[in-house]
Amino acid sequence: MTWSFGSIIGLIIAGIVLGFLGRIVAPGRQPIPLWLTIFAGIVGALVGNLVATWVGVSYTGGIDWLRHLFQIIAASIAVVIAARISPRARRRSA
Repeated sequence: MTWSFGSIIGLIIAGIVLGFLGRIVAPGRQPIPLWLTIFAGIVGALVGNLVATWVGVSYTGGIDWLRHLFQIIAASIAVVIAARISPRARRRSA
C-alpha cells in the first residue's frame, strides 16, 4: 500500500472521529490528552480495517457498517489502554 497525502489526511480525520467515538463508548472517564485520543482513533481505524478484512466485510456495496463497528470497538479499546498507561491519566486518578 502506498501512502499519499490524501490518505494520511483521511487517516487523521478518521482518527479524530473514531477517537472521540471511542471515548464515548469506553466505560468510565478517560483523562487523556487530545493527541492521544486522536492516536487511539488512528489505531482503531487501522485495527478495525484489519479485523474487517479478516472477517471478509471490509468492502461491501453501500456503507460498510460492520467495518465501522469494528473500528469503533477497536478505538474504544485503544482509548481504555491509553488511559491506563498515560502518565497524565495516572496522575489524576491517584
